[in-house]
Amino acid sequence: MNDPVLSLHDLRKTYNAGKPNEVRVLQGIDLQVKAGEIVALVAPSGAGKSTLLHIAGLLDTPDTGSVTIAGTDMTRLSDRKRTAVRRSKVGFIYQFHHLLPEFSALENIVLPQLANGVAEQAAHARALALLTHVGIAERAAHRPAALSGGEQQRVAFCRALANEPALLLADEPTGNLDPETSERVFETLIGLVRDTGLAAVIATHNLELAARMDRQVRLHAGELVPV
Repeated sequence: MNDPVLSLHDLRKTYNAGKPNEVRVLQGIDLQVKAGEIVALVAPSGAGKSTLLHIAGLLDTPDTGSVTIAGTDMTRLSDRKRTAVRRSKVGFIYQFHHLLPEFSALENIVLPQLANGVAEQAAHARALALLTHVGIAERAAHRPAALSGGEQQRVAFCRALANEPALLLADEPTGNLDPETSERVFETLIGLVRDTGLAAVIATHNLELAARMDRQVRLHAGELVPV
């Protein structure tokens, strides 16, 4: 069996509904992503890709429609259970790293594991293994301010994978980097996804990067269109 890790069905989202400035952001979104598949979500700024990712990752709720992760319909769960699923099953990466500045690179990866109930020793071992995997283990004790932009984003990747999620959602993960660093960081991200076999949706406006993923979908006028 290869059931979808993520299944979105007829998602609709409208802001300021019924008002003159009503904005219909999502209008019947359907998407399925299987384990080991990397899907590029292509859309210009303001098209609603962040809204779609937030709903898929349980940070927001749709007006109608369903979100199913790892076989469980999230619309039927309580807020508490949705939070637990988000913590254990979903990893997020943003354009800006959002690392905690007062903690080291290693600690930034350890903390979400501790929040998920992982023993401290095991959390430290996994954090170091992830940093080694992305080639910056020697920077483990450095705080974010002492890291380059590419290194900061690699730490953010490790943090997103710390709890071994089934689904990775990334919103312009290389958009804040120069072209050369962006290329190196993108290769790191794709390698991590391939090695772990999780399902991934990566939003980008970079068509060259999108073309290197398994499949592309374009968000246009609130609907998903295959590329």
